[in-house]
Amino acid sequence: MHNLAIITARGGSKRIPRKNIKEFCGKPILTYSIEAALKSGVFDEVMVSTDDSEIARIAIASGAAVPFMRSEATSNDYASTDDVIAEVLDMYKAAGKTFDSFCCIYPTAPFITPDRLAGAMTLLGEHESVMPVVAYSYPPQRSVVIRDGLIVRRFPEYLNSRSQDLEKFYHDCGQFYACRADAFRRGGTTDVDDLAPLVLDDAEVQDIDTLEDWAIAEEKFKRLHC
Repeated sequence: MHNLAIITARGGSKRIPRKNIKEFCGKPILTYSIEAALKSGVFDEVMVSTDDSEIARIAIASGAAVPFMRSEATSNDYASTDDVIAEVLDMYKAAGKTFDSFCCIYPTAPFITPDRLAGAMTLLGEHESVMPVVAYSYPPQRSVVIRDGLIVRRFPEYLNSRSQDLEKFYHDCGQFYACRADAFRRGGTTDVDDLAPLVLDDAEVQDIDTLEDWAIAEEKFKRLHC
């Protein structure tokens, strides 16, 4: 099996300027994803897809490959992660290089560990795609909505249900996606029918969409690693 790690790191970022190379606990946040992929020992190549020369320089200095720059079509705000993956696989194929599977890793996911990546690729041996997920900390069945200025229970049928009796709901961790290349090619997505979960603990997950999120993530990271 030939495995490729694709780290997606374009230059544009609206909410947090230069987010992909902003310093996180002492070094560019992108480097955490690169180092985890390299240390996992399960990838034949670890590459960064970017349209930005500074990001490319940092990626190469951190040990990743940048064999080509991302196209304008996959660098805008409307390009999806699947679009980027397809372009990367096509570019490698044009260069005479193919991979059996890949792991698309986000550049702002410092909580990723080599073991989790290795675990995902092992699980990929039994399934076509793998997604890390985490359980909601509070049962969504107990959620409320606001209508006409009043609180309304979204699922009133669960009002008197015990929390431990409710089905557990999960959400995407937003860290990485592992997929077999042939499965991705069939539908142009990692979201295939045979999609296996890699369940993570809440301590391993943190969205980083705002500067406030960033500060929380740094504190959480320090507690885990200091």
